[in-house]
Amino acid sequence: MPFKAGLELTELQNMTVPEDDNISNDSNDFTEVENGQINSKFISDRESRRSLTNSHLEKKKCDEYIPGTTSLGMSVFNLSNAIMGSGILGLAFALANTGILLFLLLLVSVTLLSIYSIYLLLVCAKETGCMVYEKLGEQVFGTPGKIIIFGSTSLQNVGAMLSYLFIVKNELPSAIKFLMGKEENFWEWYVDGRILVVTVTFGIILPLCLLKNLGYLGYTSGFSLSCMVFFLVVVIYKKFQISCGVPELNATSSILLNSSAHEHMCKPKYVIFNSKTVYALPTIAFAFVCHPSVLPIYSELKDRSQKKMQLVSNISFFAMFVMYFMTAIFGYLTFYDDVQSDLLHKYQSKDDILILTVRLAVIVAVILTVPVLFFTVRSSLFELARKTKFDLYRHVLVTLVLLVIINLLVIFIPSMKDIFGVVGVTSANMLIFILPSSLYLKITQQDGSKLTQRIWASLFLALGIMFSLVSIPLVIYDWVQSGGSAEGH
Repeated sequence: MPFKAGLELTELQNMTVPEDDNISNDSNDFTEVENGQINSKFISDRESRRSLTNSHLEKKKCDEYIPGTTSLGMSVFNLSNAIMGSGILGLAFALANTGILLFLLLLVSVTLLSIYSIYLLLVCAKETGCMVYEKLGEQVFGTPGKIIIFGSTSLQNVGAMLSYLFIVKNELPSAIKFLMGKEENFWEWYVDGRILVVTVTFGIILPLCLLKNLGYLGYTSGFSLSCMVFFLVVVIYKKFQISCGVPELNATSSILLNSSAHEHMCKPKYVIFNSKTVYALPTIAFAFVCHPSVLPIYSELKDRSQKKMQLVSNISFFAMFVMYFMTAIFGYLTFYDDVQSDLLHKYQSKDDILILTVRLAVIVAVILTVPVLFFTVRSSLFELARKTKFDLYRHVLVTLVLLVIINLLVIFIPSMKDIFGVVGVTSANMLIFILPSSLYLKITQQDGSKLTQRIWASLFLALGIMFSLVSIPLVIYDWVQSGGSAEGH
């Protein structure tokens, strides 16, 4: 989850073309052409027939039929960008509350299930000839399908924006204190994270969000991924620099008194169950969401085929699995039970230029990524309201209202685990489990040759529903029990 949700090339092109009343509302559809024929068993459906008639094809822009030009390697990089996001900062916390073995089991499971959901999505695109996620939902389920997919992707993007601004709220005060030569416990109003996040939002992010087009901001996802790789390198390096997370004790008696506690705290645990364990699966799911970007990347793939795009997905998810596990395990083995839901915040930058550098790099990356996500959310709202023609007053008003709401949420949400938990059990669950399986089952409902595949897809759908039914009440229960405390195990 680009940074997971950065816009890909196809999306950028769609957002920057000038409005033209002569272009059909469906002009963003893509049709996969293999060997000169449209491969679609679904065209017998009434809604599908409407979008694949000859008259409709004549209206399509010719550049939509030009073969993709992106290499397999670059497609892997783009999809890795789409997967990677702020979720990586919460994985060590998830591991600390599940144990190494249980976390590894969950991480492997979500990785494999995410790959399977990509497979279902690619089959749906091939069967319908539609390569835009929202249009795919509309084609299969009509307007409700379009609204549900818009809602899920928008909630996922809002969750990502909340997590990014929460990083600014958490990390910018520490960076400023370091630059001022102050101690970490120094406090003045100008190092208050709440004031700083509002200042950054309306001083930097708002002007960028008011732009009519994204321009070069759409290419910040590569920089964001580089920052996360840098963060991983620092996490691994610091594991061998920082002793187990117990403050140094001055008195010999204190050392003797606390030696047993120190030994217990610095011993890795393999299976753990506590009130925070419920956040592990939503956090991992949040970290793996990339589904809105899959079809745009597929449409740009050179010599594209379902098999080739599946290979792109497999490589990307495996790479992210390795990166996620290494970040989680080294972060956990550095701080053990003392790890926080924002791993970066646990590293203190006092007298440490390396930590300051990675902190500033991540802050800059998330600040530049928020407008990219904001563009997609705002354009989704305009698309739903059928207000596609640019209007300056509406553009400014919607931007201000959305940013105010997002900032209020960032200020009052106690910790990042709450963001990961809520978004993970709602939109991430919809995008990974429920939507791909529902689309597949609807498209193949009259295809008797796919009975076995339909059974697996039905089980996948049931798993997603069960995930929601179990996780949502447990997250709410933890909120009630913890009383809104920021951290804790």
